[in-house]
Amino acid sequence: MLQKQITPAQIYGGSDIKEKEFNTWFGTLLLDDEGRIDDCILFDNDPEMLAAVVVKLQKEMLPVPLRRPDIREAAIECGFVKLDEEYDILLRDVCIRAVKNQISRADADDSRIIQAVEALDDIDRNVNELGERLFEWYGRYFPELDMTGEELARFVSTYGSRTNVPSDHHLFEKASRSMGPELSFTDEEIIRAFANNICSLYDTRRYIENYINNSMGSVAPNLCNVAGASLGARLMSMAGSLEKLASFPSSTVQVIGANRALFKHLRTKAPSPKHGIIFNHPFIKNAPWWQRGKIARTLASRISLASRTDFYSGEPDTSIILCLEKKLEIIRKANPVPPKREPQKKSPVRGKSRKGKQGSRGKMKGGKN
Repeated sequence: MLQKQITPAQIYGGSDIKEKEFNTWFGTLLLDDEGRIDDCILFDNDPEMLAAVVVKLQKEMLPVPLRRPDIREAAIECGFVKLDEEYDILLRDVCIRAVKNQISRADADDSRIIQAVEALDDIDRNVNELGERLFEWYGRYFPELDMTGEELARFVSTYGSRTNVPSDHHLFEKASRSMGPELSFTDEEIIRAFANNICSLYDTRRYIENYINNSMGSVAPNLCNVAGASLGARLMSMAGSLEKLASFPSSTVQVIGANRALFKHLRTKAPSPKHGIIFNHPFIKNAPWWQRGKIARTLASRISLASRTDFYSGEPDTSIILCLEKKLEIIRKANPVPPKREPQKKSPVRGKSRKGKQGSRGKMKGGKN
């Protein structure tokens, strides 16, 4: 039997073999009409190269056309290995390497953006709590200071005690006339270090936000163009991935983030929510209240189309945003004024009528007695 050493690129990239060939993880088998092996072309005994072959063969999943459908016997017959134990050891090593390669490449771009969005939420939650603590703590020494959040953290990090405020500062008069107690050196160092940590969190948040804005343009350009980088990343995070967002119908995309209102609508007779997190889009947020429902449906359908285009092709399509703008213009022209709301008819109060009946019956009974 003829045995040749060949690389997988020669097999998958094209070769002169045309009839009755069957690709395995260790080489290509040439079979006759009855499924017997006439010839074999073997790969090099390199586990890394064979692992790549295993990954490619997973997509094919073709039936084994051998007369005796045992790949181990075919490997021994072709001379790739000599013993069953050698075959099992090599196959185990190749499969482990193939799985490791797939795991290392499974970290898609959308998963990194989702992690960044969740990190942004964690920073917002922590910085709000720490900011409130700084406001309460520093407010004991400078109660007249009308600052919160990042502004307060920057002020405390820069000046510390109110006595360090320069005379040309607009808060110098308030600082000099403050009714708060003096801040000791030890307390000043602790509060200033605390404010520095809060400022670093604000800087990290700004850095992560820039990372999300830059990454969304390459990962999901159409979704970024329609929904915006921040809102598009938030939708992917709530859906779980770009693939899951692409599989959602537009009606689901429209109410993502409105879980409480949706469950309340299902449990009671409360009105159904018109929009979820997509309310933060300028097209909806800046629109009059009577147009928001129609705009939300249109925007959700365009977001769904944009996410599917990004997932399956990844190529920018400017027609999506152009079609959205045309439909929004039609909605605005068709609904220039708010609709007239009909006054709700008050239902008759049953309790009063029942009380009246009971009272009349009581009087009748009293008259008889």
